Amino acid sequence: MEWLSADFNCTVQDPRYVCEILDRLMGEYPAIYKLILYVEQPFPYDIESYPIDVRSVSARKPLFMDESAHDWSFVRMGRELGWTGVALKTCKTITGALLSLCWAKEFSFTLMVQDLTNPMFAQIPHIGLGAHAGTILGVESNSMQFYPEASKDEARIHPGLYKRAGGRLRLDSLGNDGFGYRAEEVFAAAEKNGGNKKWVEA
Repeated sequence: MEWLSADFNCTVQDPRYVCEILDRLMGEYPAIYKLILYVEQPFPYDIESYPIDVRSVSARKPLFMDESAHDWSFVRMGRELGWTGVALKTCKTITGALLSLCWAKEFSFTLMVQDLTNPMFAQIPHIGLGAHAGTILGVESNSMQFYPEASKDEARIHPGLYKRAGGRLRLDSLGNDGFGYRAEEVFAAAEKNGGNKKWVEA
């Protein structure tokens, strides 16, 4: 099954604008309307400065917070305003994503896990979260599309995490400790193949 999504990228301040578009699609192009799985972040990311009641939109399609969801307390505020889902991103900190996940689960928010083209080691906790969060439709993973060479050392140890097979990623290379980075093996593979990855002392 193929799906569509509508992402307004924080450009709208009046819910009627989004509703009019959805209603027009429903009336004139019902097949397209049916394919729209969700609407993503039409309204300004600063939800405190723009506490817009969005129930009219979420009554038509699931409405996901993205840019606004940089802290679990804003996810809570979003629920009070009528949002129905949240996009989790480990790039906004893993702890923050987990806290938002817990809060969203408690109050039956719908979830998706998105990336900002997470490469190298960043792919691992991102995919791990997607595998365990219970998302609407898998996990977004763009780094292999936009710059696959960045993760070539990690891909030697975790080939299933950096190359899709039938639209799926595999987690079977992850160990049982921590996040399963297997960093020493990645660095050893990089050195063996002429790479320059190394530990950085904090």
